[in-house]
Amino acid sequence: MLKAELIEDKETLNQAYAIRQEVFIDEQNVPSDEEYDEFEETSYHFIARYDGEPCGAARWRQTTDGVKLERFAVRKPFRGKGVGSCLMQAVLDHVATIPETSGKKVYLNAQITAMPLYEKFSFKPEGERFMECDIEHQKMVK
Repeated sequence: MLKAELIEDKETLNQAYAIRQEVFIDEQNVPSDEEYDEFEETSYHFIARYDGEPCGAARWRQTTDGVKLERFAVRKPFRGKGVGSCLMQAVLDHVATIPETSGKKVYLNAQITAMPLYEKFSFKPEGERFMECDIEHQKMVK
């Protein structure tokens, strides 16, 4: 069974950080000081579990530009099993419950390989592609 939910305790948050460590730092060689930032405390964090095992993580936060979705990570053994879609739906559902986000732009900086996932949720490319941590990205807006 696949389930994604808002993180509400430190132990679960640490599981999400471990997933981000595995995917971004270990696998994609993102520097840890780039991966973990000043927004960790002010973001809403999510975790996905597949048959109870932590397998994906994401977060979102409010910015001056709107609602920014970030740090979508799925562990390699769980890719292609709907984890990214499950996380995205949980995040979008949660954003919709926060009155301050009503009518605000929802956007993200997608790794190019993840663009098809975000397109399924009506995100459209905006602007030029760019490099972030030596990985090509594209801003996408819903």
